[in-house]
Amino acid sequence: MLTGRVNAPEINTPHGWLNTDRAWSIKDFRGKIVLLDFWTFGCINCQHIVPDLKRLEEEFADVLVVIGVHSAKFDAEKQSETIRQAIRKFGIEHLVVNDADFRIWDQFGIKAWPTTVLIDPHGKVVGQHAGESVYDTVRPYIQKMKEEFKEELNQEPLRFHVEQPEEHSLYFPSKLISDSEGNLYLSDSGHNRILKLNQEGQVLEVIGSGERGFHNGGFADTTFNEPHGLALHGNTLYVADSKNNAIRKVDLLHKMVSTAAGTGELEYYFYEDKIGEPVNPNSPWDLLIHGDSLFIASAGNHQILRLDLETGQVYRFAGSGREALTDGTLHEAAFNQPSGLAINGDVLYVADAEASAIRTVNLKTGMVLTPLGRGLFDFGDVDGPVDDALLQHCLGLEIIDSDVYIADTYNGKVKVLDMDRHRVRTLADGLQEPNDVLYLNGQLWVTSTNSHQLFKVDLHSGDKQEVKVIKSLES
Repeated sequence: MLTGRVNAPEINTPHGWLNTDRAWSIKDFRGKIVLLDFWTFGCINCQHIVPDLKRLEEEFADVLVVIGVHSAKFDAEKQSETIRQAIRKFGIEHLVVNDADFRIWDQFGIKAWPTTVLIDPHGKVVGQHAGESVYDTVRPYIQKMKEEFKEELNQEPLRFHVEQPEEHSLYFPSKLISDSEGNLYLSDSGHNRILKLNQEGQVLEVIGSGERGFHNGGFADTTFNEPHGLALHGNTLYVADSKNNAIRKVDLLHKMVSTAAGTGELEYYFYEDKIGEPVNPNSPWDLLIHGDSLFIASAGNHQILRLDLETGQVYRFAGSGREALTDGTLHEAAFNQPSGLAINGDVLYVADAEASAIRTVNLKTGMVLTPLGRGLFDFGDVDGPVDDALLQHCLGLEIIDSDVYIADTYNGKVKVLDMDRHRVRTLADGLQEPNDVLYLNGQLWVTSTNSHQLFKVDLHSGDKQEVKVIKSLES
């Protein structure tokens, strides 16, 4: 019989619960099969298993309870409000407990994100699984327990108070670019669509129905799943359709959307795998066109990919696939969830989010370096010389002359890396998870993702002015 031997430790914490209006303990779930998901919201691998968890919840709705145990890596991830925003962003409908001090993590002996733990209807631990592929790994055990504990299982669904999204013109806006006429394209990520705006914030075009999905067609029928990075090539707009693991191609003249790369599946490439052979993106987060190449920040496999604009094929470009802060040649170097791209001459700049680092890739010499950042667990909010300076999970960047403007996301700031003086300073603060920065018309445009706002920032004073999005078209 499939039963656990050790009583599951308590899962209550002083930091509280989310997606519910009460606290819960292990004994509240006697008669249920319980699956604990140890996660931290900035971790791309944790985001990857959300669909697996949802699939299990739906398939075993009568007997399974999924509980997210949020054991934060970054300081900014410890706050219940930022966890609440992540719950809304990812569409999580199960219970979540804030394990800010790692108390539950330690009691269960967890070593990595994500890790799932299965608990039987008697409250005993059956086993744990670290990593992705949760559905295929866990499902047989749940099915077996459902059969073996048939007489004891409580098949009445438990009722939780699930967080409901608020209405906003923008919902978790992320990446933005501009066209030759000074208009903006903005990924309205939480609404699963792309907006074309003028500089006054008026909506000129809506690309996508707003539904979450992976369907090609006309602008009103097309569906995306958390789109982020954007790049323009003539009358074609490329979109990093992150949670579809795809690059979408928008024909702006004929108002049609197709898929340029990606099948929807998560695929991984390490070391010498598929060098010189076509590959697929894995949670692509940002895009940048240089010459005949579309560079892709493939966050989920910690790599930079290159789409050949002439052939439409995608190839590995930089990164071994390991998650580490390692400099060297293109295939020796390692990245940490690269999430933002910018270019200065022949040097590609990368916002390497999980290492809170800025990386450079020299397109001529093929060398990867780190002008700012120390490692996966070195983060903070420190200005000054680059040897002392610290960022916290940076997602976006822009280059003006020799200055690198950084969306220092988890610090809620825009910072500036002066590459000549090797110093970092803060330009603007008071933002809520800024995702991207764009230089346009003498000002810096910034998406404040968690406050669902778009700002213009004065390059000298750092003063912010909100650009309100005007819904001139039905969306």
